[in-house]
Formats: sequence, C-alpha cells, structure tokens
Amino acid sequence: MIKSRMQSNSFLIRLYKYLGSHTITLIYIPLIVYWITLFVLTTIPADYVPRLFENQDKYEHFIAYCGLAILLSLALYFQKRYILISSKAFLFSLLLMLTYGAVDELHQLFVPGRYCDFYDWLADSSGGIIGIGIVFFICKKNI
Repeated sequence: MIKSRMQSNSFLIRLYKYLGSHTITLIYIPLIVYWITLFVLTTIPADYVPRLFENQDKYEHFIAYCGLAILLSLALYFQKRYILISSKAFLFSLLLMLTYGAVDELHQLFVPGRYCDFYDWLADSSGGIIGIGIVFFICKKNI
C-alpha cells in the first residue's frame, strides 16, 4: 500500500515538473486550439448536430467545459508574469469558466436552432468545477 502511494506521488511530481517546463507546447497552444474549436462547435446550427440519446447536450457541455477548465487552470497556474493570477489560479479559472459559460449560452441565442439554456450553463459550470478540481489535485499535491 505504501509503495503504491509513493509511486502515485512520484508520477504526479514528474507530471507537474514536465508540465511546468513545457507550458507553451503542452498548455498554451492546446488551450488556444481547444477554445477556438469549442467556439466554432457552439456556432454550428443545431440541425447539423446528430442526436444519439436524450440529454446528450448536457454531457457534451460537461465534457467540453471540463477539458477547457483543465487547460485554463494549468495555463493560469503555470504562467509566471502575474503572481496574483498564478497564486489564485483556481479562483480565476472558476470565475472565467462561469462567465464564459454564460456568454457562450447567450451567444447561442443567435445560432439557428440553438437556444440559451440555464441547465446547459449548469452542465458547463459542473464540468468546469470538476476540471479545476483535477488540476488543483495535481498541482497542490506537488507544492
């Protein structure tokens, strides 16, 4: 049991150091590409999005914003220009995720076949909170 825990901590430490030394290629570029892709996908009219099961869009929102939150939290945490932002990266990530989720829902009012839905925003927010929590666990374990 102790050996397994040590191996897990060792992996997290190596991951933390690797992310910290490769921020541009592993965090910033993927964040930019992911965010642009997410915006483009939310601009596609609803008629062109296949529906496989009920409430599929809630799962899509949750997963999409979880990924965005992971990349955004890492970007804010590992940036070195503003100490306040890196020290409060998880709080800033949460505020940005909640705000962007709301703006994205309002943006969908202007996309044919889509609508602004409070429950979609809740799915966005939930995914964002889980993503931020994952990064918090990885980063705070290695300080």
